[in-house]
Amino acid sequence: MTDKHFGVLGIGVGPANLSLAALLYPHRDLPSLFLDRKEAFGWHDGQQIPGTSLQVSMLKDLVSLADPTSPFSFLNYLHDQGRIYHFINAQFDAVPRQEFRNYLEWASSRMKNIVFGEEVRSVDFDGVFKVHTDERVFTADHISVGIGSQPWIPPTGPDRQAPGQFHVRDFVDKAVDLGGKRVVVVGGGQSGAEAFLDLISREGGELPSRVSWFSRRRNFLPIDDSPFTNDFYMPSYSEYFYGLERATRERINQENVLSSDGISEPTLRAIYQRTYHHRFIARSPGLIRLYPNREITDVDRAGAGWELTVVNKDRPDEPQHATADVIVWSTGFRTGLLELLAPLAGRLACDEGEYQVDRDYAVSWDGPEDHHIFIQNGTPTQRGLADKNLSLLAWRSQRIVDRLRGVQREEQLSSFVGWANEGSEDGELKGRV
Repeated sequence: MTDKHFGVLGIGVGPANLSLAALLYPHRDLPSLFLDRKEAFGWHDGQQIPGTSLQVSMLKDLVSLADPTSPFSFLNYLHDQGRIYHFINAQFDAVPRQEFRNYLEWASSRMKNIVFGEEVRSVDFDGVFKVHTDERVFTADHISVGIGSQPWIPPTGPDRQAPGQFHVRDFVDKAVDLGGKRVVVVGGGQSGAEAFLDLISREGGELPSRVSWFSRRRNFLPIDDSPFTNDFYMPSYSEYFYGLERATRERINQENVLSSDGISEPTLRAIYQRTYHHRFIARSPGLIRLYPNREITDVDRAGAGWELTVVNKDRPDEPQHATADVIVWSTGFRTGLLELLAPLAGRLACDEGEYQVDRDYAVSWDGPEDHHIFIQNGTPTQRGLADKNLSLLAWRSQRIVDRLRGVQREEQLSSFVGWANEGSEDGELKGRV
């Protein structure tokens, strides 16, 4: 006995499925329902450190790049809240992250096709998809999975998740009562930089006695936000990338990771200025330690704290040791195969931990061609760094909507850059005859 049938059932209500829900909302011919196990909307709530900002344009919201007229745009959110002029006058260099989080919550509250506090346990298929939650069973013609990725901590020791160690996703709740303590931040991306800056900006009894920052990268490197690099975050490049060999795609992602995971220059500047302040003005030269090009190879208990084994990648045969009371792991997130799809595991095509998807993000499987499982935010090896970024959020959702409705819309103009081996219009580049 099922509760109700839907054209599309979404699992998870992060930005990806929230975008899809918004673009589906006006299409009553495709009834949809989106479920999330959280009791209320949240988006990186544990990383909402005061003063942090988005690294992408405010136009890269849930809908604007696919449907600028949608009522679920960031601009309409500002207008609806009565503060659009204040936002303009504030002249933010980038959208405050807490503001964008509040926008997402606002959008979710305006959609009647979203339900919080209900967890999907499993999905199977018997003519239609059967979605089992902790309360009931739904059926659906199509599934969209957008539950995101999980925090990742390297396997450096058996106690890496013990008290005194935590992932940066829990920073707001767990980075408390650190006054006078030795704190280590591991990870040289934006989230590690934000955590480090927050720690060294504390005052009085809240300031740690020492804050060390370790990164595997050669230096604390800025995000590459230049115009031609941003071409990697255009639909035309995503399509080009999809058609490449896997080894080439992996190499491209590795070579261009700083276009997605580099540090914003205002954050780097603030860290440098705080370091200057502590060393030369406050005369606390031992407070801040900066260690790029380092690998943490082991973590062991040392009394009430921790001892880290650290390798300088230029001198791999000379390991050193650092001590800490608290370790903040800013080591990213990982996607993978989903337990809730286990009943269908033998029917879904996979490749080294990713579901294989077609150009419209539908998983390749042995089921009927008119029933699809769409995977969002889970295929960076196939769709590039933009897959886990906000940049192509609306475009990807629109591709899914168009697939479901059998619509073929005209894309925006392609890049100035000739990525594909097609030559120019005047025939300047030609292959051998």
